[in-house]
Amino acid sequence: MEERVNPVPRGALGVLAATGVVAVLAGVALTGSAAAVLVGDPGAVVRWGLPVVETLTELAASLTVGALLLAVCVLPRRTSAAARTPGSDRAAADGSAYPRSLVLAGVAAGAWTVLSVVHLVLAYASVAGVPPTAPSFGDELALFVTQIDLGRTLLSVTTVAAVVTALSLVVATPTGAAWTAALSLVALWQLGQTGHAAGAASHDLATSAMVLHLVSAAVWIGALAALAVLVRRLGADVVPAVSRFSVVAGWCVAGVAVSGVVNSVLRLGGWEGLQTRYGVLLLVKIALFAALALLGLAHRRATVPRLAGPRGGLLFWRVVLVELAVMGAVSGVAVALGSSPPPVPDAPVTDTSPAYVLTGHALPPEPTALRWLTEWRWDVLMACAAAAGIVVYLRWVRRLRRRGDSWSWVRTASWVTGMLLFAWTTSGGPSVYGHVLFSAHMIQHMVLVMVVPLFVALSAPVTLLLRAVPARAAVLRDDASRGPREWVLTLVHSHVGRFFAHPVVAAVNFAGSMVLFYYSGLFEWSLRSPVGHLAMIVHFTLAGYLFVNALAGVDPGPTRPPYPMRLLLLFATMAFHAFFGVALVGGEGLLVADWFGLTGRPWGVSAIRDQQIGGSVAWGIGEIPTLALAVVVAVQWTRDDERTARRRDRRVDRDGDDEMDRYNAMLARMAEDDARR
Repeated sequence: MEERVNPVPRGALGVLAATGVVAVLAGVALTGSAAAVLVGDPGAVVRWGLPVVETLTELAASLTVGALLLAVCVLPRRTSAAARTPGSDRAAADGSAYPRSLVLAGVAAGAWTVLSVVHLVLAYASVAGVPPTAPSFGDELALFVTQIDLGRTLLSVTTVAAVVTALSLVVATPTGAAWTAALSLVALWQLGQTGHAAGAASHDLATSAMVLHLVSAAVWIGALAALAVLVRRLGADVVPAVSRFSVVAGWCVAGVAVSGVVNSVLRLGGWEGLQTRYGVLLLVKIALFAALALLGLAHRRATVPRLAGPRGGLLFWRVVLVELAVMGAVSGVAVALGSSPPPVPDAPVTDTSPAYVLTGHALPPEPTALRWLTEWRWDVLMACAAAAGIVVYLRWVRRLRRRGDSWSWVRTASWVTGMLLFAWTTSGGPSVYGHVLFSAHMIQHMVLVMVVPLFVALSAPVTLLLRAVPARAAVLRDDASRGPREWVLTLVHSHVGRFFAHPVVAAVNFAGSMVLFYYSGLFEWSLRSPVGHLAMIVHFTLAGYLFVNALAGVDPGPTRPPYPMRLLLLFATMAFHAFFGVALVGGEGLLVADWFGLTGRPWGVSAIRDQQIGGSVAWGIGEIPTLALAVVVAVQWTRDDERTARRRDRRVDRDGDDEMDRYNAMLARMAEDDARR
């Protein structure tokens, strides 16, 4: 295999960077965003250099993320032939590309750090309209990175890139690479807060869509570029590595497409926006993206199955070089779009209502039963997560049935219901009204922590994963790499996973985190920060799943206690929720008063009365899922007794009732002793 992949163009990354620079320069020239201005002109170097440096910075960040992803779940690691799956006809994993991927990530992160510093300097020069050679530039730059949000964001991105550089050169395991990749995604999240996404109009929607766009594009571009760099060292591992990457790339295409549509709608403002220079540049980007997606599809269907042949290396590079060139062009056009004024201006919205000033959204109409179902404010990340969850689960069920195995339709319906409830809770009425009404926020909280986890746990997603994935991936994962199945098993059997999955710990976390959340600054953080809101959703949904799975789930993980102990834990948490709700009902102090007390609602009850209603929600509505869970535990207890009885009956029919015979013999001896006495 080594001979088949030798003809490797050494300038693969040069092709990516060159096409990106050419595309961004052409796009900037088309839109005229680099034209000189009469007042506050930073100079031609800044006007033309900023988009070029921004393009190179994003490509370096993408290469960092892509190289780390290869180490996390794509590249085979070195193993002995004895460690492979019995009967496998594939050669032992070479694994020499795995450590090189971490070195590549460190080098790319180093370039990302340096380019981020240059980007920071040029960004301030562009914003301030001052050339970097001005005498007071250094002092003003210090104020920019300490006092201005954009400056602080760019400085934090630079700091994260520097930390990722150090970690990439130190870590050696997929777990360490995963933590480092997560840290690099934090920097991409921060970049998603800048540019057009920071505009006042639909800020939350634009931000979440931009984050999804940046992450999907970075993984797609960076992983392919990293494969191009490491392909000389893949050897016999080129086929599984490329096959696994193609699956990741498919999901990235979907993420880029969905987020791109959302951002386009927000920035264009209508079909007439396509007639502007910005619209023309957007159409160019769409055409390049469509070509790139078709190339990727052709690569997966035609090239990947032939990589093991004698011309595999030539076929690989024939497609990859074209993809890298198109990817560079797409990146350059994207930066040009971000540097150009869109048809919908980023000027602050003139709505001065208290609700808009506070939340960034207009005050919704007075809630009714119908509006709870018809009012929507989409969270792109959560909606895409729910849709992806449904698609993946149904594909796994289909895979089982094709293999001849059965899977309960009740579990499937439970999962779909849970995902639809999750999407409605995070994007529908509870989310819309949860920012202005404490009672609506409590409904959102109760559904996330009690209702959605009940459906998810009863659908047994981990069990389905363990049954469905090996049918296709067992042969490909005999090289010590980690796919979805391996990562789930690692998390389930880790010390941290076993600790949080323990029934007592899960119950304490389930009940105690509620008090910690509402009676600390975390509640206000979740209201004011998109990151805090996302953390709230993830934490309470996961805490609810761990608790329900420990009591009534079927997924592996916790050592479940006897059924009486389960009911005791359940009723203890029910009592705790009741006390928490009673405390809110009788409380006279308003939580986050400078938020819920300043929304300026002309409808509904007062803020303190609404908070007391929220306490009733926590007390009353929260008990309904708990009672349902108690019924599930009781039914499982009954069925377990029945199964135990049936097993005993079968053993008695087969071997005789030794236990009953010994018991009768004991009674007979006791009777004889009594008779003698």
